[in-house]
Amino acid sequence: MSKHKTIRRYTLIIEKVKGNTLPSFEDISNYLVNYEFDISNRTLQRDLKQIRNEFGLAIEYNRIKNGYFIDYESSINVESFFRFLEIVNTANLLTESLAQSKEILNYISFDKGGGLKGIDNLPILLQATKENRHITFNHYNYHTNTSKKYTIKPYLLKEYQNIWYVIGLFGDSDEFRTFGIDRIQNLEITSSLFKPKTNLHPIEMFDNTIGLVYSLNNVQKVVLSFTPTQGRYIKNLPLHHSQTILIDNDIELKIALNIIPNYEFNQLILKHGSTIKVIEPEWLANEIKGILKETLSKY
Repeated sequence: MSKHKTIRRYTLIIEKVKGNTLPSFEDISNYLVNYEFDISNRTLQRDLKQIRNEFGLAIEYNRIKNGYFIDYESSINVESFFRFLEIVNTANLLTESLAQSKEILNYISFDKGGGLKGIDNLPILLQATKENRHITFNHYNYHTNTSKKYTIKPYLLKEYQNIWYVIGLFGDSDEFRTFGIDRIQNLEITSSLFKPKTNLHPIEMFDNTIGLVYSLNNVQKVVLSFTPTQGRYIKNLPLHHSQTILIDNDIELKIALNIIPNYEFNQLILKHGSTIKVIEPEWLANEIKGILKETLSKY
C-alpha cells in the first residue's frame, strides 16, 4: 500500500477516535470500510503503534467502556499534528485527482499569494531546528528596504496565512525573533551547535496569540459581538482555540477569547468591518475606534 493511502487510513482512524465517543474496534472498522479500507484487529493495533511512534499521538484503549480515546496528556503537539494531517491529506487527494485526469486543474483555483516562495528552505530549516544547529542567512526587511545578515539559533517553524516563518534567538538575547522564509536568501547550516534553553517554549508563547507577534503580557478576556450572519462563519471557523460562545441569538453572536491582543488581532478585527464590535476590554475598543477614525479621515 502506498504511503498516501497509509496516511489516509491513519487520518480516518484519528477522525473516528477524536469525537470523544470511545468507538470500539467494530466502530472504527465499519468507519474505515465506508472509505474502502478493510482492516483486521492486528492491523489496527499496528496502526495505533505507528501513529504513536511516528507522530507522538497516543491512542489508548479503555477496557471498561470497550473503546478507544486520545490521551492528550501523553501526546505531543496535538493541534499541530492535526493541522499537519489536513495539509498532507489535501495534497494527497489533489495528487490522486490529478493522476486520474490532468483536466482537474481546469476546475481548481489556487491562491496566488506567493506562499510557495522560499519553501525550498523548509527542509534545511527543519534539519537545523531538529539538530540544534546555528543557521546564517540574509533577510530582507520591508520597512528599511535593506537586507541584513543574521546568525540565529532556530527553535520553531511556524506557518501563518500560507507563509512559513522561522523563530529563533539572535545573539545572547532570550527574546525570540521571527523571520519570513520568503525573504531569506543564502541560507546555510553551520557546524556550530547550541544548547536549547529549557525555560523557553516558543510554541507555548504563541499559544495565547493570533499570528506572529507574541509578547509576555498577561492573557486577557476579549469579548466580541458579531452580526448573526457573520456569527455563523465565526462558529464554523473559530478565531482561536479558546473561543467560547456567550450569546447566540437572532440579534448577535457574542464570544469570549482568552488571548494576548497584538497587531495581527487588531488586523483581524478590522477585517470584519461593520459586522464586529469589541465589547471588552475597554482599552481595546478605544484602540480600534481610534484606528477607524484615522482611517475615515483619509477619505
